[in-house]
Amino acid sequence: MTDQTSPEPALETGAALRDEVGRRSVAARRTLHEGMIFDLVRDTVDFTAEVRFDREYLCHTGAVAVLALDEQDRVLLIRQYRHAVGATLWEIPAGLLDRDGEAPHRAALRELAEEAGVSATALRTLVDLRPSPGGSDEVIRVYLATGLTAATLDFERTDEEAELITAWVPLQEAITAALDGRITNATTVSALLALAAVRSGEGIAALRPADAPFLERPGRD
Repeated sequence: MTDQTSPEPALETGAALRDEVGRRSVAARRTLHEGMIFDLVRDTVDFTAEVRFDREYLCHTGAVAVLALDEQDRVLLIRQYRHAVGATLWEIPAGLLDRDGEAPHRAALRELAEEAGVSATALRTLVDLRPSPGGSDEVIRVYLATGLTAATLDFERTDEEAELITAWVPLQEAITAALDGRITNATTVSALLALAAVRSGEGIAALRPADAPFLERPGRD
């Protein structure tokens, strides 16, 4: 009979489970393409004294997203065309960190108002994401917004946002759609499942504050 016993865990009991930031030495860097939102670069990495390799990846400006939850236990979703995947997707409001000096939580509140016409009196950090660390340095912070009211903002939506549609969806219905594969935006799925996990555990009050330290992107200075 095959031994199905799992190997002993490498993490010591009581040790913090945490990603470790520490970029290996880069012998050379080339910018292969400068784009509107991201650049494509190629690094020659000195991995060890004996191992060197090249890696190409996207240098991204970073982003924020907001899961807005109302008093009726509904979440705010927007429907937007995404040309790269040739599909119109249901997502939570989100935007780039492309304004100098704008704190991430301020950017999140701005995007919520611009894309959905909603303001929030309470904002907490829900989850931090690296959507594709094998090929991009992008980081996304997702916030949970509560205490919602209509935003007084005169903002003109352009390009694909001109056809943007908003909808209030019962939280459990949105979670079911994600698990059924009917909602596939990675940030949205992560946010919905994170909220479900939080509510089944310590509760929303245990979430980090909106201005908690954000993910590091070494080599961006």
